[in-house]
Amino acid sequence: MSENIQITDSAEEYLAELLSKQNVEGIAVRIFITQPGTPYAETCLAYCRPGEEEPSDEKLALDKITVFLDKNSLPFLEEAVVDFNADRMGGQLTIKAPNAKMPKVNADSPLEDRVNYILYSEINPGLAAHGGEIRLIQLTEEDIAVLQFGGGCQGCAAVDLTLKDGVERTLLERIPELAGIRDVTDHTDTTNAYY
Repeated sequence: MSENIQITDSAEEYLAELLSKQNVEGIAVRIFITQPGTPYAETCLAYCRPGEEEPSDEKLALDKITVFLDKNSLPFLEEAVVDFNADRMGGQLTIKAPNAKMPKVNADSPLEDRVNYILYSEINPGLAAHGGEIRLIQLTEEDIAVLQFGGGCQGCAAVDLTLKDGVERTLLERIPELAGIRDVTDHTDTTNAYY
């Protein structure tokens, strides 16, 4: 059993029944998260015919079913529970993935995950009131976080002062390894400009 995800007996029974109705030899279930680590994360469970899994998937062989877990989704599936609650209407399959929108990060997590975690857990909630949000576009080799200021922050005259100062201070305090931050729309950086 993967330490990431728990599939209850009732969910396994229910899924085994669904799979048997597909009449496909060797059919499995695949669990993945779209846009993991963002507020838009959705946990998905799909049929997976033989050959449809990704080579990097983690395979879970349960008693009655086989489950493939998408490798990129694994950190976000931590503590996830797939359950089936029977009721008069037949019942409902539920997937609770508390870390889908925000993976648990620690000092060993990749720099990128830690930057995203702080953006989503601390910085963006404060900007949401102004319709703004900040996304990490890339980490440069020099460990500079290139951020995109979106929504209500874009084109705002105060973006340089309030956001850059505040965001940079917060990120650098929390993640000392970061060398700095840069705005993806930063036109003062002419290193890559064409002449």
